Amino acid sequence: MEMVSSDYRIKTVLGRLEMIIENENQRIGHDPEFDFKVSNAHKSRCLYELTMLFRSADPKELAANHVEQMHALKAKLKVNARRVEAHLNAVRTVADLLKNAVRDADGDGTYTQEQFLYSEA
Repeated sequence: MEMVSSDYRIKTVLGRLEMIIENENQRIGHDPEFDFKVSNAHKSRCLYELTMLFRSADPKELAANHVEQMHALKAKLKVNARRVEAHLNAVRTVADLLKNAVRDADGDGTYTQEQFLYSEA
């Protein structure tokens, strides 16, 4: 009976994790209100639960019972990794643009001390 209960719980947590990843994949880049912090907290919770459940599960049974669900999750995670990376690159680009704009705005049109330093070339 314990195996059935554990098996059901693993399937449920894997399903929840799959839904969280799918939601994130759909919203990254499309929903400016998407909260990465909340999504990451949900993913972390699922991973923690899976870790606890996997400790008591027989690896052979686990693989046989959940292989299809794990393959689907793996495919969604690949898409998720690409989307998160693209999002982070976009954030870096915007941060660099803002940093350069602030630096340029700080310049008041006068020369800086570094511009007058003599260098022997």
